[in-house]
Amino acid sequence: MFNFPTQHFQIKLLDERGMPQRATPMSAGYDVIACINEPVAIRKGDKATLIPLGFACYMANEQVVGLILPRSGLGHKQGLVLGNTVGVVDGDYQNQWYASAWNRGQQDEIVTNPGDRIAQIVFVPLIHPVFERVEEFSEATKRGLGGFGSTGGHQ
Repeated sequence: MFNFPTQHFQIKLLDERGMPQRATPMSAGYDVIACINEPVAIRKGDKATLIPLGFACYMANEQVVGLILPRSGLGHKQGLVLGNTVGVVDGDYQNQWYASAWNRGQQDEIVTNPGDRIAQIVFVPLIHPVFERVEEFSEATKRGLGGFGSTGGHQ
């Protein structure tokens, strides 16, 4: 069992609906909603649309990142995905959080309504390496210089 210390982040609600929520005690992500006042049509072929999430969060920690991820049902069933695939929010960011929504589905438009769960946030610990420049690596691996598909898999 992992025993990470509890992290305390400062959150400013810019909209009373904006508090991130976990759906169940074992949910990895915190659902976030579209804090908009009227429906937004996200049209196929248009640029991504920024949807405000109604809060600003200051993590104050260089060893944590907030990842804004798509909700699987929206992407799979409707084709609504994040325009940047994954939003990366650094520990020192203090402005409102947004989800970048993009329609890659079959429908001409996907309507996002006020209060719709639009994305989820997962908080992840970071490793900040110290890079040691070398001419050659200290050991050879079985994979070596093999790239995409080099370990087998689908034909």
